[in-house]
Amino acid sequence: MDPQAGAVKFVDLQAQIRSLQPALSDAMQEVLRRGDFILGEAVTAFEAEWARYCGVKHAVGVDSGLSALELALRAGGIGDGDEVITQANTFIATVGAIMAVGARPVLVDCDEAGQVDVAAVERAMTKRTKAVLPVHLYGKIGDIDGVLKLAGQAGLRVIEDACQAHGAIYAGRRAGNFGWAAAFSFYPAKNLGAFGDGGMLVTNDDDVAEAVRTLRNYGSKVKYEHVAVPLNHRLDTIQAAVLRVKLPHLDGWNARREYLADAYREHLSNGPVGLPASTGEGRHVYHLFVVQAAQRDALRAALTAQGIETGIHYPLPLHAQPVLHGLGYHLGVFPNAERLAAHSLSLPMYPELPLEHVERVAEAITGWGSRRQAA
Repeated sequence: MDPQAGAVKFVDLQAQIRSLQPALSDAMQEVLRRGDFILGEAVTAFEAEWARYCGVKHAVGVDSGLSALELALRAGGIGDGDEVITQANTFIATVGAIMAVGARPVLVDCDEAGQVDVAAVERAMTKRTKAVLPVHLYGKIGDIDGVLKLAGQAGLRVIEDACQAHGAIYAGRRAGNFGWAAAFSFYPAKNLGAFGDGGMLVTNDDDVAEAVRTLRNYGSKVKYEHVAVPLNHRLDTIQAAVLRVKLPHLDGWNARREYLADAYREHLSNGPVGLPASTGEGRHVYHLFVVQAAQRDALRAALTAQGIETGIHYPLPLHAQPVLHGLGYHLGVFPNAERLAAHSLSLPMYPELPLEHVERVAEAITGWGSRRQAA
C-alpha cells in the first residue's frame, strides 16, 4: 500500500463538522446573541433531550465525564473510609473520581473481552464497599444484570461509567438507564462529542438530580447562598448548543459504526488479529473497534509506516499507573487487564470513515501477517 495515497485518520472530526454546517455555527451564534453563557437556555434544553434519549427522568449537565462520576459519588455520600469497586482496564478518570471524594478505589480484573467481571466484583466486596462502578468499555454494555443483582443483595449503589457508550442498548434499555446514576462524557471524539470538554449525569432519582445541580454550581441553590462544598462543574452553554445539533444524528452515526465494524470483521475474518465478537443482544455502538495482536507494537509500526493511524486503549492498566502505586497492587494480579494492555490495538473508527479506508486497513493488517508468517 502506498503511504502517499493519503492518510487513514483514526478519527476525523472535521468531516462531521462539515456535514453539520451551517447548523452548528447558527446554534453557537444564537448563544452569542442571547449572551447566556453559563447554565443558559441550551443547557436546560439539552438536559431534557438527553434524559428523553436515555429514557431517564433527569439529566444534569456538567463539565466532564469525570465530574459526572465524582458528583454521583458525592451525592451518594461516599467519601473517606469508603471503598468503590471498578475495573483495572479503564481510563484514569474512573478512579480519579473515586479518589476526588476521598474513597479508596478497589480494582478488579475484567473478563476476556474487557467488560466487568461480576465474580471478581463479588470477591472484592468488603464491609466498607459502598458502590460498584462498571465501565461500558468501547461502547458495549457488559453483564449489567449480574452487577445489579449482586449490588442489590449487598445494598450497594451502581454508578455506570457510560462515557464510551452513548446510545448503547442492552435488554431494550439504553446505557444510563440501569444504575442509581450514570456518567457520560462529551469529549470531542466520543460518539456524541462537543467542541471541548463536557459531560452529563443521568438518574431516575429526584434527590440525586437535585444534589448534583447544587454541587456543580458552587454548592448553591440560590445565588450567593451556598449549602454544599463550592465546586464549579457546569456544562458550558455553547457546548450544549453544539450537542443539541448533533443529538438527532446519534443513532444514525451509531448504525454506521456498526456497519463499519461488520466490514472490519468481514475483511479480517482470516487475518492475524483477534476480533471483537459481534454482540448477540443489544447494541454495541463501537466508540472503539479494538483488535488483539500478540505483536501489537510491531503491527502498529507497520500501519503507521503506511499512513494508517491507530490508538491504544489503554497501554497501562490502572494498577500499573505510577499515581496508583499506593493502592498496593502488583503486576500479574489482573491477567486479563494486563493482556489487553499489551495486545490491544484500536483501529480507525468514526461514522464518516470511508469503506475504502476500512479495506485499506484490513489489507495492510493481512499483508503484515503474511510477511511475518513467511519470515
